[in-house]
Amino acid sequence: MVLSKTASESDVSVHSTFASRYVRSSLPRFKMPDNSIPKEAAYQIINDELMLDGNPRLNLASFVTTWMEPECDKLMMAAINKNYVDMDEYPVTTELQNRCVNMIAHLFNAPLGDSETAVGVGTVGSSEAIMLAGLAFKRKWQNKRRAEGKPCDKPNIVTGANVQVCWEKFANYFEVELKEVKLREGYYVMDPVKAVELVDENTICVAAILGSTLNGEFEDVKLLNDLLIEKNKLTGWDTPIHVDAASGGFIAPFIYPELEWDFRLPLVKSINVSGHKYGLVYAGIGWVIWRNKEDLPDELIFHINYLGADQPTFTLNFSKGSSQVIAQYYQLIRLGYEGYQNVMENCRENALVLKQGLEKTGHFNIVSKDNGVPLVAFSLKNNSCHSEFEVSDMLRRFGWIVPAYTMPPDAQHVTVLRVVIREDFSRTLAERLVIDITKVLHELDTLPARISAKITGEEDKVKNGMVVKKTALETQREITDAWKKLVTDRKSQVC
Repeated sequence: MVLSKTASESDVSVHSTFASRYVRSSLPRFKMPDNSIPKEAAYQIINDELMLDGNPRLNLASFVTTWMEPECDKLMMAAINKNYVDMDEYPVTTELQNRCVNMIAHLFNAPLGDSETAVGVGTVGSSEAIMLAGLAFKRKWQNKRRAEGKPCDKPNIVTGANVQVCWEKFANYFEVELKEVKLREGYYVMDPVKAVELVDENTICVAAILGSTLNGEFEDVKLLNDLLIEKNKLTGWDTPIHVDAASGGFIAPFIYPELEWDFRLPLVKSINVSGHKYGLVYAGIGWVIWRNKEDLPDELIFHINYLGADQPTFTLNFSKGSSQVIAQYYQLIRLGYEGYQNVMENCRENALVLKQGLEKTGHFNIVSKDNGVPLVAFSLKNNSCHSEFEVSDMLRRFGWIVPAYTMPPDAQHVTVLRVVIREDFSRTLAERLVIDITKVLHELDTLPARISAKITGEEDKVKNGMVVKKTALETQREITDAWKKLVTDRKSQVC
């Protein structure tokens, strides 16, 4: 007689995960499950869900690096279990970080002597770097005010309305008033003249952006420096400048070397840059560099010895991985000046290819500049029938993630689409994107009824019993608000 055995519900010897019970049983989403599952099943379940994410290389909204060489990937995986903060245990990793700081400081023309070490630190990104730089400005301003017997309870910082949200976070978290220079149509960066007008005795610094998130444009740091020098002479103040070079810090030195924006300008006291953007490293690395030691107050630096030796530390967090630091050092020595220059020139040329392709369609105005971060920001010439949000939404069907957004005050009535050109965005992809955008435009033109009209309702408004035609600005704002709500509602429905 043949004996048979039925596999138990917990049998882990199933040859295929897809033949097991784990693909037909729902796991809890917000509570830890009571029982363990096989590693193969756990992997497959997670991997299947992640397939629904977008393709990182087709995510044209992001400035963050999405491709690195396999050799660097190996180095990162080999260091994935190293805690960067354990400097005594991992002295070579610490040395690599110090080398990166000095290389970047020289790239930014820091006034260093032959044997002088640069002052800077690696961070998890430019947001942390900006927080640290802002704290240094605030503390130095407070110390000076106290020494002069003046109040120091109302610090402010001057920026453009186009700053990244991390500046708003800094102002909120550390109780600093944010004084923003408003934008205007056709001018989407901070006006240096208006910025200097906002400076007063409580201004801890003026923040200039080398590469606006909105349109990639470099702000005129040289003009800001010159105007601020004159104001400081007249008032007796010494208001400094911080340059937020998150996007442009690894671009300008290589393709705009003559541009004066860095430590060549005397009022520039600190600079931040994102290694995970055009520093060509995966997400999780930023840098902040100070002009000299006097610009970083000693009381902000902590010293610890419970990891084996005296270690200075100036960060907002403590533990973090070493992989990104090692990857940054790899890129700096692997590519060198020549390699970075070639990458940035390619990005700029591919941005021009995309720009020219969009202009040939006859449907778009180009909002971005040729000189700046390699990106293309553009808006529809005629958005009375269809909006930029519709174009963005329909491009997702081809796999492209192209954001549409409104400009900050006082240009919030302007809506644009933006494509960021990264190292792994080739000319072939640029040409393919133009073809797909053209298909989207043709499809929108053939729709039987205007989607935006359905969303916003009647185009005209009734006032005192009379039908009054809405202005183009009112119509555009209604369409923009409606599409933003529609996209938000759709995202909220995704589990």
